Amino acid sequence: MNLSLSKYDLQQYVSKQLNYFFPDNNLIDLGKFDSVFDLTINRIEHCFQHMVYERYNKNGQTILNHLYSDQYLIFLWFLANTLWKEGADPKVASKLYYLNKSLHTFDCMYDTELPNIFFISHGIGTMLGKAKYEDYFIAMHGCTVGSQNGNYPKFGKRVTLTSHSSVIGNCLIGENVSISNNTSVFERDIPPNTLVYNDPETGKLILKESKAKYRRQVFREDLGN
Repeated sequence: MNLSLSKYDLQQYVSKQLNYFFPDNNLIDLGKFDSVFDLTINRIEHCFQHMVYERYNKNGQTILNHLYSDQYLIFLWFLANTLWKEGADPKVASKLYYLNKSLHTFDCMYDTELPNIFFISHGIGTMLGKAKYEDYFIAMHGCTVGSQNGNYPKFGKRVTLTSHSSVIGNCLIGENVSISNNTSVFERDIPPNTLVYNDPETGKLILKESKAKYRRQVFREDLGN
């Protein structure tokens, strides 16, 4: 994977951010989590291998640029989640979650099980709760995935949440579903291969066949089907 900083410099870069944002005298040195860092990079590389965008995957070479905020958002989540999975001090994962929320207003806890392959586009104001997610998941800015009475949605593969959409409660969202901007799905199942949107005049939820055009612009078709 092509890193914009060396692994050591990236470890120190994130460590300095954490210690600046959270000056609680519990200094963090991510260099002490070298094996976790390697696992994180491997997970990101696997995710980005499926991307079409050249900023993520160019000529078969995956790219992680710490100054490209969408990539850095994904990196911080993967790092926090990997630390949690490997049983590291939960305070470090908590600070990474908080840092991601502070820098990007992206709210997704480190113990949420996002899939191995996902894409966050302009993740400002997006909150992803502890739903069941599958690969090739896409979320744009202002999205909400949340619970109702403790029940979270379940997503099939290749679901796209466009800007300011929400999925709340006990919902089963089928494969290849696209939920249009400013559309809310509340405790309702959506069948596969469906585009969901609100009628601009009545506000009624409309379902029609989905062409999944945006997904094909994000994920490589040979790996995405």
